[in-house]
Amino acid sequence: MKNLVIAVVVIFGMLLSGSLFVVSEGEKAIVIQFGKVQRDDATGDTRVFEPGLHFKLPFIDTVRRLDARIQTLDDAPDRFVTSEKKDLIVDSYVKWRINDFAKYYLATQGGNKLQAEALLKQKVNNGLRSEFGTRTISQIVSGERSALMNQAMEQASESSNELGIEIVDVRVKQINLPDEVSNAIFQRMRAERAAVAREHRSEGQEQAEVIRADIDAKVTVMVADAERNARQVRGEGDALAAQIYANTYSKNPEFYSFLRSMDAYRKSFNGNNDIMVLAPDSDFFKYLNTSKTK
Repeated sequence: MKNLVIAVVVIFGMLLSGSLFVVSEGEKAIVIQFGKVQRDDATGDTRVFEPGLHFKLPFIDTVRRLDARIQTLDDAPDRFVTSEKKDLIVDSYVKWRINDFAKYYLATQGGNKLQAEALLKQKVNNGLRSEFGTRTISQIVSGERSALMNQAMEQASESSNELGIEIVDVRVKQINLPDEVSNAIFQRMRAERAAVAREHRSEGQEQAEVIRADIDAKVTVMVADAERNARQVRGEGDALAAQIYANTYSKNPEFYSFLRSMDAYRKSFNGNNDIMVLAPDSDFFKYLNTSKTK
């Protein structure tokens, strides 16, 4: 009897544990019964279990918990072609969440998130590719990026409904040119800048030569004027000196001759080893002889 009670308690516990399930915060759950998603008998809609404690039929119902929060799909950048047939490397991300759990479960083979993101990325890229294909690079980078993302999100939302997914937002993070195109553009820009630099440098050298020639001409003219003025002033000074000497000489010629002779004596006998060979009756010794006679 005791063993029977224990067996009944064990079986009851197993049935009880098998009939209870807990849905965590941030999740929602659906119940699979005989391979089909359980629906509400009254409305026919998918029966979605909110976070909390719930009951199910043990060994018959299978609970599939799904993340109900907003998810982020941020994959590797992809290549797109503009209306100018030019390639762009676009890095984007998608914000999405499940809005139809039964459809999502069936479309992704049991709620496989990796498969859901692969299908969603394909649909979003199709929308982006369509929008990029109708715009030029100038339009894309000049201010139509918001319109491009909104229209791409609308297109992706329409096609993602079959996955039971709601697209919350589509954003383009970065747009780059392919490496080979970037290198070619960089080389062309560097060649253009080098040509402009050479042009500016040659213009600067030309202006420098013009300025230098102008300054040299001005300096030559100024030096010539200065030398002319100097010769004029020197001539005027010499004339004035000659006039002063003439006036002085005319007032007392004998005294003037005496001073000149004294000055000549001083300059002639200035050195210690000077030797002069002159006749005694030379005019050079006129005043010396006169002084000796007296």
